[in-house]
Amino acid sequence: MQTQTAPTLDRQPSANTHPQAQNGQVGAQSPGQSAPVPALEVHDLTVAYHRKPVLWDIDLSLPAGNLIAIIGPNGAGKSTLLKAVMGLLPIASGWARIHGKPWHEQRQLIGYVPQRESVDWDFPTDALDVVMMGAYGRLGWMRRPGKAERKAALHCLEQVGMASFADRQISQLSGGQQQRVFLARALAQQAQIYFMDEPFAGVDAATESAIVTLLQELKAQGKTVIVVHHDLETVREYFDWVVLLNMRLLAAGPVETTFTRENLQKTYGGKLTVLSAVADAVALVAARQAQFAREGKGAK
Repeated sequence: MQTQTAPTLDRQPSANTHPQAQNGQVGAQSPGQSAPVPALEVHDLTVAYHRKPVLWDIDLSLPAGNLIAIIGPNGAGKSTLLKAVMGLLPIASGWARIHGKPWHEQRQLIGYVPQRESVDWDFPTDALDVVMMGAYGRLGWMRRPGKAERKAALHCLEQVGMASFADRQISQLSGGQQQRVFLARALAQQAQIYFMDEPFAGVDAATESAIVTLLQELKAQGKTVIVVHHDLETVREYFDWVVLLNMRLLAAGPVETTFTRENLQKTYGGKLTVLSAVADAVALVAARQAQFAREGKGAK
C-alpha cells in the first residue's frame, strides 16, 4: 500500500540525549545516567496513510530486556507503529530512537518478523537460505554468507525445531513451519531488539509453545522483544509489559498494573462487551496465581 504523508518534521534530539552503553551492553546504565537507556523511545509520533492519520502523537518509552505486547482492536495502528519505528513507513511528525539512537544508525541491532500474510511464500528459495538472509545486516550486501554463516543458520533452525527442513522449499512448508523459519531468520540477525508482528496468528499449539520458549530464551539473554499480539487471554502469561493502542496511546506499563479492565475499556470501547469474559478470566487467573504463591510460601 502506498503512503502519502506530510513532510517529515526533523525534531530529533541531539545525539547526546541518550548515549549508547559501551562494551556491547546495549541499554545498560552509563556513568552519570539516572536510568538505563530505553530499548525503544518514541516522541510525538504521527503516521498517516493518504493524509489520514493512523497514529496520533505517540509518546512511548519501553525498557530493555522485557517481553512487550502491543494490543488493541483491528485498525488501531499496531503494525503501523512497528513499521514506523523501523523506518519502513514515513513519519508525518515526531521521532523514534532505538537504544538511544535513530533507527538508521541501529539497523544491526534490529530483528524483524513480519506478518506471515505479507510474505511471498512462492519465492523460489529454501528454508536455510531464508535464515542465512539474516546475516546480511552484519556482512553487508557485497559479501556472501560462508560456511560460518551456514553453520549459524542451521543452529538457528535447530532452535526452532526446523533443522530437518533446511533444504525444503518454503512454499512446501505449513503455516506454522513458515513462521518458525522466519523466527530462525530473526535469530540469525543476532539482534538486541526484536519486532514481531502477530507471530502467534494462525499457528498450531506446538508452534505457539515453541515461540513462547524462544521468547523466554531471548529475554534470558537480555534481549527486548516487542510483539503485536491479539490474544488477550495470554497477555499475562506471555509478557512482562503491555502497550494498549487505538490510534493513540491509551496506556503502557508492566502487565500487573496496566492490563486492567479500565484500560481495556478505554482501548476497545464498546467492543469490550464481547471481551468482558476474557477480562474476567484475566482477573481470575491473576487472583489464583496470587493465591498459589501465598500457599506455596506458607508450605515452606
